[in-house]
Amino acid sequence: MTGIQRHTEPLDVHLIAVRDGPAGPEVLLSRRSGDVYAAGCWHLVSGHLDSPWEDVVTALVRETREEAGIVVDPADVHAAVTVHHRSPSGGARLGVFFEVRRWEGTPRVMEHRVCDAMDWFAFDKLPEPMVAYCRAGLDAYRAGARMAVHFQEPGDPIAYDPDADRTVLVPDPGTRGDVPEEVRVFAAQAVGRITAWTDVSWTREESRVWRACGAEDGSWYVKTHQNDRFHQREVAALRGWVAGLGEAVPRLVAADAQLRAVVLTAVGGRSLYGAVHPPGQQRHIFHRIGQLAAAIHTSAPPRRATNALSLGKLERHLDGARPHLAPGDEDFVRATAEKAGGLPALEAVPTHGDLQLRNLRWDEAADALYVIDFERSEEGPAIRDFVRLSDAWHGRPDLLQAVMDGYGRPFTSEEEAQLTALSVLDSVSGISYGTAHGDPELVERGLRTLARLRAAQRP
Repeated sequence: MTGIQRHTEPLDVHLIAVRDGPAGPEVLLSRRSGDVYAAGCWHLVSGHLDSPWEDVVTALVRETREEAGIVVDPADVHAAVTVHHRSPSGGARLGVFFEVRRWEGTPRVMEHRVCDAMDWFAFDKLPEPMVAYCRAGLDAYRAGARMAVHFQEPGDPIAYDPDADRTVLVPDPGTRGDVPEEVRVFAAQAVGRITAWTDVSWTREESRVWRACGAEDGSWYVKTHQNDRFHQREVAALRGWVAGLGEAVPRLVAADAQLRAVVLTAVGGRSLYGAVHPPGQQRHIFHRIGQLAAAIHTSAPPRRATNALSLGKLERHLDGARPHLAPGDEDFVRATAEKAGGLPALEAVPTHGDLQLRNLRWDEAADALYVIDFERSEEGPAIRDFVRLSDAWHGRPDLLQAVMDGYGRPFTSEEEAQLTALSVLDSVSGISYGTAHGDPELVERGLRTLARLRAAQRP
């Protein structure tokens, strides 16, 4: 390190005092005046440490009392964001920003020599001019970042200018910085400040899902749907029949049709996709799956008979799947589709639409089963919910029996016929989709299901 100048930045503290205003959260700002840096600009209550023996929390409590006349309990001081700042003149410093939501007294100007105004402002209506350094800290705070770098260039204005914004957010471990800003704002309006985002999207879906952790240790899931149809289906289900499933499902906190976004309460457990359990535990879990399916299908009175078999996209799906099909597969698919046209219609009930292991979560400690993801929910024959589940019990008649015991009845012969037809069509669709989107696992599952169904049809 010989010959290299070491950093010796000053350390300062900043108060982000937040209250609930008529139109949402508001932050306390003061306006600098007199013979001080950035006179005429709005800034947070802030200051330097008095000595090497004063810690940052103590300094914040002291500065808050001296500048705003309010008393803050150190226990109510919460770390918000740290900003490494460099001014246009080249001087650098480290700012530690703290959130405070409780205090004693009413904020007022205490140091008239260096401050001529103090007021509350909505985060989306911050005053001008504002010190760019302060604005960088507030923007990072609103984005849920723990740290930001704000290195200004020579000639940059001291006051915030969106055309010269140098704020760079430093992502937290386990988070991704690609949550759209409008989604962040929507979620924060629904549940308060979010301090961490973790992308938990399923790899093959165009929908996006994040786990959002709040300032008060709460957690939610924030989801954006790939199209209006999926958004409308999930919102309608969550606002309707899904509520009858009790603790087995997430609750809808907020929805935005324009963003195609929802905020959901978090449910427990771990996904059953890829999970390994002892045989006895597996049978218990599949019995609970059967009970859950029965609860879904009886959550509303059945409606007039309907036929869930849609053959309109068969040719397109066959075109996409054909390079992977084994000899005889296409003939089998077409023969099955032809038979399906003559199957009797079945009663329509609420269905999940995508009931498979990856959408089921099991909490062993609580002996609880949860189901998520209702974007394919619609009324239809109950048997459609067993199409993707059937692959999970293949070769395990004990698991099939456990599902039937939980469901309360065996499938009828008409349902068995529709299950076969729906499974064939779903396999071709999966192979086609997997081919187009580079998903070999989905292709393999479709081929495996076709081979199983063809083998079952042979004498």
